[in-house]
Amino acid sequence: MSNQIAAQSEVLFHFTLTLADGSVADSTKLQGKPAKLKMGDGSLTANFEACLLGLKAGEQHSFELGPDDAFGPVNPNNIHYMERRQFAAELDLSEGSIVAFTQPNGAEIPGIIRDVAGDSVTVDFNHPLAGQRVTFDVEILTVA
Repeated sequence: MSNQIAAQSEVLFHFTLTLADGSVADSTKLQGKPAKLKMGDGSLTANFEACLLGLKAGEQHSFELGPDDAFGPVNPNNIHYMERRQFAAELDLSEGSIVAFTQPNGAEIPGIIRDVAGDSVTVDFNHPLAGQRVTFDVEILTVA
């Protein structure tokens, strides 16, 4: 297929997401399963989609996105201070641990433990890559 990616295209592609320090945060190639995207469905930012427009099947492209165009800035309202007694006694609350919290609607949301000081636990509900500048390397497999 040689169709160019347009506003409503369905795209099958591989990507590798690299952080500013060069470490790989995610890669569909490592998982052996390409990503599928419907352009314009709101799952990606407008600037991310703009970087894909015009690419064709078989092409590879690399682009860098700042926090606002990737995973958003760190939102201080998404950092919460909770009491230790609100957690199960056996739960690992070491710094960097990810804990699943059930929302009132039953959906689960991950929180990253940022600090434990006495009876206070700091939980960050921002996306783990919020505030980061990232590089996407994409390989377009098909465009429909």
